[in-house]
Parts: sequence; structure tokens; C-alpha cells
Amino acid sequence: MPEKIEVTKFHDWGIPFKNVFFIAGPCSAESEEQLMQTASGLKGSKVNVLRAGIWKPRTRPGTFEGVGKEGLKWLKSAGDAIGAAVTTEVATPEHVEECLKHNIDILWIGARTTSNPFAVQAIADALKGVDIPVLVKNPINPDIELWDGALERMNRMGIKKLAAIHRGFSTYETSKFRNQPIWRIPIEMKRRNPEVPMLCDPSHICGNRELLLSVAQNAMDLLFDGLMLEVHFDPAQALSDAKQQLTPDAYNRLINKLKIKKVSSESTDYKQHIESLRNDIDEIDHQLLKLLAQRMNNAKKIAFHKMKNDISLFQPERWEKIMESRVKDGLGQGLSEDFVSRLYQFIHEESLREQEQVLTD
Repeated sequence: MPEKIEVTKFHDWGIPFKNVFFIAGPCSAESEEQLMQTASGLKGSKVNVLRAGIWKPRTRPGTFEGVGKEGLKWLKSAGDAIGAAVTTEVATPEHVEECLKHNIDILWIGARTTSNPFAVQAIADALKGVDIPVLVKNPINPDIELWDGALERMNRMGIKKLAAIHRGFSTYETSKFRNQPIWRIPIEMKRRNPEVPMLCDPSHICGNRELLLSVAQNAMDLLFDGLMLEVHFDPAQALSDAKQQLTPDAYNRLINKLKIKKVSSESTDYKQHIESLRNDIDEIDHQLLKLLAQRMNNAKKIAFHKMKNDISLFQPERWEKIMESRVKDGLGQGLSEDFVSRLYQFIHEESLREQEQVLTD
């Protein structure tokens, strides 16, 4: 059972913001001049925190892996120049120590580190007794328990200023995204931990500038508390993640296009229509669950016959026919192929589980 995570209210972090918490800055600190030019371009923009990677975890050796601790001075100076707090990624206790020495305002734990409980615990141990905000990105793989567990580890060490960052997930499926958003996972994290602020990192979800606005707007539609976006004064010359970084002007245009959504409305007309439609949905869901239960009961009966005849639970030809026919039927009902495919993958997985249970009883 996940622990209850106790956090300080977001507005009590000592970093002023209105409605949405904006973090922006280059993927990597490359030079003092680069950081200052980027920060100058963001001055007067909706930026509460200036970000830059100091140590860069890279997939392949020989690529730019950050400038190291020297960049912390540049980052702090750039933040002071525009009156913004600053944040960077930490992956080891040594990183934490250097950041604390240089008075970095906020730390974040990256996706690769979140995937490793040993690394997360080492950072948590290094932060014991320290009052500093910590942002925890989701792990690379779509594992909500690792993400939740990383927040718990921080909380156990007394870190109360906590937030989660959704940066998408690596999957085996091909996608237009660099990392698939899989929105249901951050939504479930928000359900589990309603007091923990949820930020979105569209830059790492998208991997390119063209998709940034739509993903950022999706986050606003889902009532995320803030955004982290990569901004470089000259993205074409960036030493890392050039394709997903925005110029300061492009960042301002994106932010100004965002529509911030409300939780509800006091309109009587709105409430009446919504209530009626939701009642219909509740009844439909009740019927869906009854039908699914009937389907699973039939799957159990099939398992008895398979068991008596030494037949495999998995029937490839039958499964292929089901997917083909259900997708076709779903398209005819106005449903997307992706949705129907995913739905029946879940149903098929549960049917096999139910049949396996019959064999072991």
C-alpha cells in the first residue's frame, strides 16, 4: 500500500507564481555567455524558475555530458540577473553536495535516476534534514510504482517541498513522440497524491518543437500545476536536444497561446447538462461492467474444456480474428483503432489470467 506523502503547499515554497508554475531554460549549461543570453531573452517572460542541466546523463559516451560544477555559478548568476529561482538535475550525492554549496534553489531527479531505487535512496540520504524543493521526473519505463516510490523515499527523509514531473515514457511502440505521454499514469499519480503538484515536461515528451504546444495544452486541460520547457537563445547551435528547444520568443508565443482551464463552472445550464450526461455515462458503465463479467465467465467455461482436452490457453488464430473484427467494428462505431486495440489487449490479458486461475484452482 503506497504511503501518504506529506507535502508543503505549493504556494508556500517561497517562489511566487500565478496559476501556472513555469520552468524554462536550456537543456544544458554550455557556457556562461549562453546561459546569460538565454536568461536575458527570458527576462520579463512568464518564468518562475530558470533551468539548465549541469551534469548530463547521456546514452552514448563521447557526447556532451555537461560542464560540471563550474556551471552552477553561471546558472545562479543568470537566475539572479532576471530575478528567478534556479534548478538543475542531480543524480548522485556528490551532485547534491555541490548544488547545496552553490545555493541552487530547486533540485530535480531525472528519469534515468528515478528508475534506480538505489540511486534515489542515495540522493534522499544526502538530503536528510535539508529544506529544499525536489522535483521527481517519472522513470523512463511506464512504472508508476517506481515514480511513487521515489517520492516516498524523499518524503521519508523529511523533504516536504515535493512535486512530480511527467516527461513521458519509453515504449516498444513507434510513435510521433520521443517519449509517449501515456496520460493515464500521471492522472493516476495525481489521484494517489492529490496534494503533490504535477508538472509537465513537453520538451522530452515531444522531442521536437512542432508538438510542444499541443502537449502543453493537454497538460493544462488536465489541470497540471506547471510546465518545464527547454529554451535556448540559439537552438540550432545547442550541444544537446537541439530539436526540442525553443527560442525565448517562441517560448513566449507558446505560453501566450495556452488556455488555462477551470475545474468547474457556476453556470446552471452547464451543471444541468453535465449532470444529465454523467448520469447516462454511469448507467452505460454499469452495463459495460455487467457485460464484461459475462465475457469473463464464458472465458472460464472455455478454460474447463481446454483443460480436459490438453489445449493451450492462448489461441493465436482466434486472437488474430478477434483483433481484426473488433477493430473493424470499432471503426464503424466511430472509435479509434488505437483505442480498440488497447482495450482488447487488456481484455484478452485478463481473460488469460482468469483461465489460468481455473487451471490452478
